[in-house]
Amino acid sequence: MADYKFGPVLKDDSTTFRLWAPKEGRIELLIEGRSPEPMQRNADGWHALDLAWTGAGMRYRFVLEDGTIVPDPASRYQPLDVHGPSELIDPQAYRWKCPGWAGRPWIETVIYELHMGTFSEAGTFRAAIEKLDHLEALGITAIQIMPLADFPGARNWGYDGVLPYAPDSSYGHPDDLRALIDEAHMRSISVFLDVVYNHLGPDGNYLPLYAPIFTDRHSSPWGAGVNFDADGSLAVREFFAENAIYWVGIQDGRPASRRCSRDQGR
Repeated sequence: MADYKFGPVLKDDSTTFRLWAPKEGRIELLIEGRSPEPMQRNADGWHALDLAWTGAGMRYRFVLEDGTIVPDPASRYQPLDVHGPSELIDPQAYRWKCPGWAGRPWIETVIYELHMGTFSEAGTFRAAIEKLDHLEALGITAIQIMPLADFPGARNWGYDGVLPYAPDSSYGHPDDLRALIDEAHMRSISVFLDVVYNHLGPDGNYLPLYAPIFTDRHSSPWGAGVNFDADGSLAVREFFAENAIYWVGIQDGRPASRRCSRDQGR
């Protein structure tokens, strides 16, 4: 499994929480049902804390110096939307039926772009699985999912995402997304994901409070420019580059294969 810098790291007997907040001298970790605990800050503006007795399903947030409570910008799941707590997710919990998908040759690729919220009546990852046989019969060999980064509310085109590591909770749990990918691969259907890295949505974006995520050197029709080349930009570039690696590596550590049997793992 990749060693990600952003987001929590679950280990056998503890979890390491990390937040890049160079504007803050002190950050506290707030686990639901517990008192806030101070995190340790290093010279690069990283705040970290390793805690025992934590695990998948626990919810947490960070407390800034002025008392503002914010979610993890690298949260893997926001069950109560963008202003709520982040939830710890075990990336190894899902049991893949089709491990290590290696894709199809480009010459075979026929892409169907879909919006998760409108692709099915329920608008969820699980409901989308029920339509895969229809796409396969049409001759579709790849689906391209419009942006999933968690956005405020239940309906959005996907371009106002503020938490790029968390698939929007209105579509389901991250393991539901894994199941959709798995079932697509069982049908030899590749999965592509649109991402948005040139701006962040206005509602639920807490990053500017504690990190130099924006710069006035650039702007876009959607607001302030993302800081890819000014002071503090190294960590900003790492945040987005690692996000791409995170999505591509969602099946980390599994052997590559081109085809899977429908009966495999059942």
